[in-house]
Amino acid sequence: MLEVSKINTFYGKAQALWDVSFKLKKKEIVAFVGANGAGKTTLINTISGILRPVSGSIKFLSKRIDGLAPHAIVEKGISHIPEGRRLFPEMSVRENLEMGAYLPRVWKQKEETLEHVYQLFPILKERGGQLARTLSGGEQQMLAIGRGLMSRPKLCIIDEPSNGLAPLLVREIFQITEGLRDRGIAILLIEQNVRQTLEIADRAYVLENGRVILAGEGKKLLKKELIKKAYLGL
Repeated sequence: MLEVSKINTFYGKAQALWDVSFKLKKKEIVAFVGANGAGKTTLINTISGILRPVSGSIKFLSKRIDGLAPHAIVEKGISHIPEGRRLFPEMSVRENLEMGAYLPRVWKQKEETLEHVYQLFPILKERGGQLARTLSGGEQQMLAIGRGLMSRPKLCIIDEPSNGLAPLLVREIFQITEGLRDRGIAILLIEQNVRQTLEIADRAYVLENGRVILAGEGKKLLKKELIKKAYLGL
């Protein structure tokens, strides 16, 4: 579904990604883990078209998308759910969801898509008229994911969904992520919560200083000494 091949991305003269390559298949959760500043957000911003690689290629469903504008990449079927939720705080829950359906191809099916989102997150239907800023942290994260689903994506890129949430809510967000995969949506997950991420990921990559230093099946990586020492404190 997604094939990233030897991409190199810069901020000005500073190189942030070095020959990063990976593949993501249909109905699969692929995760990137690593410390702050490892290059995880740079990677997904490059895939989403916010940044452009200096070299390398990015293909989605066998067609190159590097060089396309962000809205054109969304049109292709990729939804980017950003770190920090980035909601419209003075708009209602429903209005925030509708903002995710701005593409002409999905606007016509907006009500049907809303019902699917409400099935996943019944609390959003209950809170439909509330301003987004009045929601709890967990509800705001659900709203951010729901808005991302409004474009009817084939692939969801989810950036640090557990950030700032209590442990019980973190567990729920990871369960929701698995549920999206079970509904046929491929997931590219970016997370600092290494243990829970590797437990649900079909495959995972460890990013350090803009380079992939380790890759493999999620649960198998949990047993690697590097992961135990550097990320799990064991």
